[in-house]
Amino acid sequence: MAGGKQSARQKMINLMYLVFIAMLALNMSKEVLTAFGVMDERLVDANLASTARNSAFMENLATKASEQPEQYTAVKNKADQINSLGADLTSFIDGLKAQMMATVKPDDQDNYEVQDKADFLDQTLFNGDNFSPIGKEFIAKMNAYREGVLALVGADYPLIAQDVEKKFSTADVRRKSDNVKSPWLNYQFEGFPLIASKTKLSQIQADVKTTESEILAKMLGSQQDAAMSFTQYNTLLEQAKSAFYAGEAFEGGIVLGRKDPNTKPNRVELTLDGRPLSADQYTIENGKVKLNISAGAAGDHEIGGNLIFLQDGKEVEIPVQAKFATIAKPNSAVIAADKMNVVYRGVENPMTVSIPGIADNKVTASASNGTWKKISGSKYNFTPSKGATVTFTANGILPDGQKISTPAEFRIKDIPRPVGSIRGETGDGACVRMQRQGLEIASVGAALEDFDFDLGLKVTGFSFKVSGQPTVIVSGNKLSGQAKSVLNRARRGETVQIFDINASLIGNSTYKLKKISPVCIELTN
Repeated sequence: MAGGKQSARQKMINLMYLVFIAMLALNMSKEVLTAFGVMDERLVDANLASTARNSAFMENLATKASEQPEQYTAVKNKADQINSLGADLTSFIDGLKAQMMATVKPDDQDNYEVQDKADFLDQTLFNGDNFSPIGKEFIAKMNAYREGVLALVGADYPLIAQDVEKKFSTADVRRKSDNVKSPWLNYQFEGFPLIASKTKLSQIQADVKTTESEILAKMLGSQQDAAMSFTQYNTLLEQAKSAFYAGEAFEGGIVLGRKDPNTKPNRVELTLDGRPLSADQYTIENGKVKLNISAGAAGDHEIGGNLIFLQDGKEVEIPVQAKFATIAKPNSAVIAADKMNVVYRGVENPMTVSIPGIADNKVTASASNGTWKKISGSKYNFTPSKGATVTFTANGILPDGQKISTPAEFRIKDIPRPVGSIRGETGDGACVRMQRQGLEIASVGAALEDFDFDLGLKVTGFSFKVSGQPTVIVSGNKLSGQAKSVLNRARRGETVQIFDINASLIGNSTYKLKKISPVCIELTN
């Protein structure tokens, strides 16, 4: 269209074509501005809800701190500091947003298509190639919030610290368009439409609210009010051992799930096998109700009743329902695998060997084949060798001098067949759906699904296949350059396969695993 002599008709066609392209671009721009506006509305609504939840938590925490200062004062002080840091940053952003929207006509506050100018923030945050005083203050507020939160919780909650470091970083950002570093403030706000910048500011506020909620939840549990209520406590029976001889003095007590010296019931109402316990049959010490009773005759016994606490001026009853068993003196040992009723070849199987009523230092154990190693007390590790079964033998000496020797036979099984995975997903019998770019950087793995041992598997190689393309043999656990080249020729919706996965046990590379199941991937782009 740019060269040669053109007729009047051709010039008119060219002009109409340019106008049509301009109209398409204008409509697309309006749609993008509207999308930012809708996103900002949702962020604002979410921030209001988060603020309400966090405020309710802080009020409840203040009440608890006044009622039980020894337990809650330190938590409240840290929560107040987190809340103050967040309020300082969000208040500054609220002021900046208010100034931005003051430049928009009242009737156009919800008309996002006209909020396409970048003049306000460009003039407010920047002064030529430098930052304006407000721009410098903005960066200082971000840095103060980030460093303040990290100083308060970074050591206790490393995952939250990593998230805060990332979300509130003001470090220079490398632009993807030209791979040149740009100051954070310029990268985020210079030259952007007003509604886009307003949405980014709302997102920072949302990140502040979310961070505060996560920290508060971590400090006192996922349910803010319920985590601090006595109604959420369970009672536990703490025993010196799992079984007792008939007539032997019982050693144990009833404790709360969260045991500490400050948690003491105001009143106790307990029964043993339906009979009320007298005051001399229990004592309250170190946050527990210690029972001063006999184990009684052989059989099952039940302790019931209530522990009564004062909460908000009212009595709250915590039900007590626990059982213990009294057994006769044993004449045989009990041997059980810690994980299941079999042992597995190629791994150390944790074992417990004990004889009720006999101290661990009076019990010895052995195995008919394999490596048998005592860890401590009644705990052993056993690694099978060849064969389909193994016989364990426990020997002990009763307090009266009588010797006990008891054998037990266990089956020896191989480690089950692993399944292949990509990006940690096995597909559960179906193909894993993912983007081409994700597959290029994803790691190929192997997993032992529904296996009781937490074993690490290291992938050392695999075969990669795209339909219509030659199979690529890959070394390591990520796609090689050749495999990526083949992948680039695959179409959207096409299925690629990863098979012949080679892997070994971490810590025992000599054990030969069963053939690993393949994994397929459906490309979504």
